Amino acid sequence: MYPTRLILPIVSAAILCAPLFAEEQPAAPVFKPIVEKLDVADGDTVVFLGDSITHQCLYTQYVEDYFYTRYPKMRLHFHNAGVGGDRAKEALARFDDDVAAFKPKYVTVLLGMNDGGYRDFDKGIFDTYQRDMNTVLDKIAALGAIAVPMTPTMHDARAARIRKQTQEPRDTYYNGVLALFGGWLREQAQVRGLGFVDMYGPLNNVTFAQRKKNANWTMIGDAVHPGPTGQVVMAVAVIDDMVERSPVDAITIEEKDGKLVGNAGKNPVIDLQMGDTIRFTHTASALPWVLPPDAAEGFALSKAGHRFSIEKLTVRNLKPGKYEVKIDGQPIGQWSDGQLAFGVETEGNDKTPQYQQALKVAMLNKERNEKAYAPLRDQWGQLKGKRRDIEKLTQANDPQLEAKTAEFDAWHKTMMENVEGLRVKAKELEDQIYVANQPAPHTYEISPVK
Repeated sequence: MYPTRLILPIVSAAILCAPLFAEEQPAAPVFKPIVEKLDVADGDTVVFLGDSITHQCLYTQYVEDYFYTRYPKMRLHFHNAGVGGDRAKEALARFDDDVAAFKPKYVTVLLGMNDGGYRDFDKGIFDTYQRDMNTVLDKIAALGAIAVPMTPTMHDARAARIRKQTQEPRDTYYNGVLALFGGWLREQAQVRGLGFVDMYGPLNNVTFAQRKKNANWTMIGDAVHPGPTGQVVMAVAVIDDMVERSPVDAITIEEKDGKLVGNAGKNPVIDLQMGDTIRFTHTASALPWVLPPDAAEGFALSKAGHRFSIEKLTVRNLKPGKYEVKIDGQPIGQWSDGQLAFGVETEGNDKTPQYQQALKVAMLNKERNEKAYAPLRDQWGQLKGKRRDIEKLTQANDPQLEAKTAEFDAWHKTMMENVEGLRVKAKELEDQIYVANQPAPHTYEISPVK
């Protein structure tokens, strides 16, 4: 033990050295929850803001197809705001007219491919990207809308090498640079409490898996712009990360207490008749997610039908044997009693009237995008080029500036008239889609194969 005469001075010194007031501890940071899903309601608008990859009107079209078929009773509006070659800076220049004017509830943002400069990492370029992207996100928030930033897509250096269009140091480093940009963007989504979609990972993962079978396989032929296969992978990424998933339809016919009964969730099975042939009528609440034929490879690679669009028919207590299933009198296939008892998926069966109806919706939307939205986006692309020409004349104090400005103003007036006409055309096709996408009653027959 220490002598008392030693303890007291030590205690006294400790008291004298203690601060007169306890230091206040900083408050724990309060983090916003990340937006998990698009919570859309009737009348809502979703804007797809982006560069040429959005301007292609493909992944946006496929996402639209999902909503048109899954939520037929909900009238949603979609606006493609992609312009080829855009960086975040150029997107800001057209933000008010091309985004804010549509009063969106959600704005997805796919920028970064051009922002990185197609070269190895450059801190100055990255700083500019951060500044401009933060401004984009700020402007979306100021609208009262929710931003859903999406990582830049994949740069496929091998595709460039196959085409003998290699550029260095781009092809060695650029895909990695885009990964860094996407990582920073993910962090911003967390800090701000936004939605988020990882485009980069799925595109790279599918490519890597396919190259185990074919070293020259690609879905990005020019190294930058995904074709339909890649654009399906992108659409699946949006659905996977940001959209509620549920089965399209699940019909179960089985015997209970000696009586045949049918169950299909919200919408009942009606007019159920039993005998050698089981008959019933049913109206689903949605259609399967079906895309145009040129998207078939990407849909299959993503297993999109099974993952996001299950339409299942289950029939139990059948006598052993093989059975033919008809819908509205048309055969859709033959299955054993065991297969039917387990449940057969029909969402990808192109013989069903539901599939054919969903395909009609997809083809109408393809027409809407190709004949209305793609040319509309071309108008915005031309506007960017003409504005750049005027800016150059202004900086050079060119004597032709006044005349060229007057010429530009006249062109711009015509351009906006063209845009309005294309919007009207898009609206007309949208109206047709919302007629074509309404589920109809169908009569099923399950009969033993003689």
